[in-house]
Amino acid sequence: MKITLNKKNKLTGIISMEINKSDYEQNVNDVLKRYSKTAKIPGFRKGFVPIGLIKKQYGNAVKVDEINKLLDSNLKKYIQDEKLDILGGPIPHTDNDINWDSEIINFDFEIGYTPEFKINLKSKKTSS
Repeated sequence: MKITLNKKNKLTGIISMEINKSDYEQNVNDVLKRYSKTAKIPGFRKGFVPIGLIKKQYGNAVKVDEINKLLDSNLKKYIQDEKLDILGGPIPHTDNDINWDSEIINFDFEIGYTPEFKINLKSKKTSS
């Protein structure tokens, strides 16, 4: 996984994340194996559903779910590690459709930095 930060200006930036298939493939296979052990599909005994059938039915949904988990955890970790002072949360930058079958998937998140400001307060005079 490769994460880069591009500052657009003083208040905004874009975090780009590049995810390789090897980053999520093992997690997807583990989840699909657990599904095959607990799935109740007519014509098969519980725990004996072929993994190919499970991949066909649940493969894409599990892949998207695991990629989202990976994105979420690594994005939060990156923001904490780099000590980015952002306002709100990262917003997905959607310019194009995502090809989920690609070996490398790119995601962009737009962030807003917390602006610096100073407040000059004068002491309030008490009237007697």
